[in-house]
Amino acid sequence: MVPERIRQRYLRDPMPIRLAGLASDLSRIAACAAEQRDAAALLSLLEEGKWFAEWAAPDAPLDIQATLAEVQVLMAVWQLRWIAGRPEPLMAEEARRWSDRLLALSGLV
Repeated sequence: MVPERIRQRYLRDPMPIRLAGLASDLSRIAACAAEQRDAAALLSLLEEGKWFAEWAAPDAPLDIQATLAEVQVLMAVWQLRWIAGRPEPLMAEEARRWSDRLLALSGLV
């Protein structure tokens, strides 16, 4: 579980910043997965990312809620596969695509 202070801090940001924060996590996930390094950091980023999606959804427009739900499920699958020792071969590439998509949705690019 992500600490409460992180949740409170995350929820203070406007939606574009929240989406950009999740995009940033996905970019770091892509880097860790591509290099097959630091499993603990990768799993922590996946856990945090799932929570960021969960916390952002209630304040997001319906289309963005659907996107957040989709990426949250995907991160849960990646996490379970990584724990089972069968990481998704295309995880780095997919995480980069999702990062780009969320950054575009944020409107900050």
